[in-house]
Amino acid sequence: MTAQQLKIARIQRTLAWLEADVPQLAMRVRDLSEERQKSAKQFAASMIDSTKAELDRLIAEFSWYETGEPCEPAD
Repeated sequence: MTAQQLKIARIQRTLAWLEADVPQLAMRVRDLSEERQKSAKQFAASMIDSTKAELDRLIAEFSWYETGEPCEPAD
């Protein structure tokens, strides 16, 4: 496995862990105020979104290295 493939695999594991943790997050924050619950859930959602974006970027970068051709920029 190349270094790039290892990075992608690590990000995929992190993303799976974050997504699997969403139900447990609700349990952990249930004793907090509504505002703090909302803040914690928004933070978790933003972490998932940024992890997905990083994974997409790495995959696109890796595919460019494999083919030698630049890929189309994302919208």
